[in-house]
Amino acid sequence: MRFDDTDKERSKEKYANAIKQDLAWLGIEPDLIVRQSDRFAKYDEARDKLIKMGKLYPCYETGDELDRARSRARAMGRPPIYNRAALELSQDDIKKYEDEGRKPHWRYRLDAKPVTFDDLIRGEQVVNTASMSDPVLIRGDGSYLYTLPSVVDDIDLEISHIIRGEDHVSNSGVQVEIFEALGAKSPTFAHHNLLTDVEGKGLSKRLGSLSLSSLRDQGYEAIAVATMATLTGTSVSIEPLKDLDELAEKFDFSIISRGPARYDESELDSLNARILHVMTYETAKSRLEQFGIEGEKLWLALRENLHRFSDIKDLAKLISGPVEPIIASEDKEFIELAAKNLPSEPYDETSWGQWTSSLKSLSDRKGKRLFMPLRLALTGLEHGPELKFLLPLIGRKECLARLS
Repeated sequence: MRFDDTDKERSKEKYANAIKQDLAWLGIEPDLIVRQSDRFAKYDEARDKLIKMGKLYPCYETGDELDRARSRARAMGRPPIYNRAALELSQDDIKKYEDEGRKPHWRYRLDAKPVTFDDLIRGEQVVNTASMSDPVLIRGDGSYLYTLPSVVDDIDLEISHIIRGEDHVSNSGVQVEIFEALGAKSPTFAHHNLLTDVEGKGLSKRLGSLSLSSLRDQGYEAIAVATMATLTGTSVSIEPLKDLDELAEKFDFSIISRGPARYDESELDSLNARILHVMTYETAKSRLEQFGIEGEKLWLALRENLHRFSDIKDLAKLISGPVEPIIASEDKEFIELAAKNLPSEPYDETSWGQWTSSLKSLSDRKGKRLFMPLRLALTGLEHGPELKFLLPLIGRKECLARLS
């Protein structure tokens, strides 16, 4: 894990800690942590090498001057790219700017030719740097922008793959040139489709409701978020998975669509519920203990009604209580009959069927008129876990108390 923290204003330890926490929640534990703020000597060495080669040159234009130059280019029907005026500066010009107190920013001189690289998702890509401005690599205050430190680190840390959004294809063309200038082979690139909403509109990567911490706070399972993030916009169907290893087995660059990846919150909700519905007791046990809940039979009885894991806290009250029974006046006589004919213990999963079958023969009720009054009386809810599983857990004494 590499922290790109060369921007002192925007780089805070709390942000780094939040990233560590988010990744740990997903199940990603880095074996090495590197901070760019500790590696300036390496960047300075690369900077000096590029200056000596004539690939990095100083520019003295102010922001306003650059804006005016771009506006003039547009007005004349030309692309608003940097005109390399700084390359024409004489020593007298430079001295004049220095005397004015101007500090140079430094641009990388592109080769202005097509750059070709193979993309694992998009196939062969051609980026013509002739249509691009020479990128600024060093600000006027001497601090580094993202590009040069990242290339230097990729070389030094032997990064094999760069996987990122398709909006970075042109950036990759620039970086390939810098890799080659520094005498290194560029990593393999893979530019994936971008995330949109269900209507195809772009989603900002800084959208608060989709941050990992927000999704965690909303109670989503980490594997549900990881699965949606990985498989949305692919040719693979999204199904409940056990862990990241199982997710990794399903993933390949060939499955990624060239079209947008449409994120639908309802799909995440559905996947999250399905993951809980098949979760084993062994997986859930330690988390259940945090709510003071235990017992495999209880978990198996309740899990298929969970949307979030925390729902278990309220569902467990169907067994332990308190429950406020609902008995309509027109059902009172039927419920009294049900109480009189409640079977003796021990109960198992067949007891509910035996009880309701006897009540069907003793009354004129069947279907919903038979089952719903019993559910309302025993749970106080119209919907919920199957009563054939709940009855043995509630027990005869508590059932009688609710029926009366």
